[in-house]
Amino acid sequence: MKHIRLVFLLFFFLLLVLTGFSVDPSAYAGAPGEPIIDSRMTREEAFDGLDETCPADIRARQKVVTVTYYSFDRKVHEGQLVIDSEVADDVRTVFEVALRERFPISSVIPISDKRFRKNGRWDDDLSMAANNTSAFNYRVITGGTRLSKHAYGRAIDINPFLNPYIKGTTILPPGSAYDPNIAGTLTADHPIVRTFVGLGWEWGGDWTSLKDYQHFEKPLKE
Repeated sequence: MKHIRLVFLLFFFLLLVLTGFSVDPSAYAGAPGEPIIDSRMTREEAFDGLDETCPADIRARQKVVTVTYYSFDRKVHEGQLVIDSEVADDVRTVFEVALRERFPISSVIPISDKRFRKNGRWDDDLSMAANNTSAFNYRVITGGTRLSKHAYGRAIDINPFLNPYIKGTTILPPGSAYDPNIAGTLTADHPIVRTFVGLGWEWGGDWTSLKDYQHFEKPLKE
C-alpha cells in the first residue's frame, strides 16, 4: 500500500511539472499578497465609543489608514491606524520601511476595539499591555492634565510592551522592560526612528526628562 501511495504522489508531482502548474506564494495567508487581517473596521466602528467631549473638528481630521506589516509569527499582517489625515502619508512611508526591514510589529488595531475598553471607554493601558500599536485616542498625557498629541491623532505608539514609557521608577506598561537586543525594539539608529525624525517627528526615546521609546509625535503646523 505504501508503494502504491508513493507511486501516486510521484505521478501527481510529474503531472504538475508537465502541465506547468506553479504555486503563487501570494496565495498563502501571511504572504505579501495575502496578509493576515488583524483589523478591518468601518469608519463607524473605528470611532465607536469615542469620548463625547472630543471636538467635532478634531474627529473630522482623523483618517482610518490601512497598513501592512511583518509580525512576530514571521508573516505579513494587515491592520489599521486612526491618524490625523495630514500625517497619513508619513505613516504609510514608515510602515513601508518597517515591512522592508522585517521589523516585527505585534498588531495594529484601533483602540476602539472591544479588547481595549474598560467600563466602555477606550483604554490605553489595555492596548499597551497587549503590545498593540495605535495612534488616535482623545486623552490627556500620561501623568498629566493637558491633551496628548494622541488626542489630535498626531502621535503613534509602536510595540508599547517592548518600548515602554520610563520616568524614574515608573515603567508603563507594568511588567515591561527596554532591551534593545530584542526584536521589535526601537533604537536611535533604527531605520524606523530615522525615517520618522527625517519626516519632522519627535521620538520619545530622545527625551531627557523621561523616555517614551514607543512614542512618536508630530507638532501641528503653525
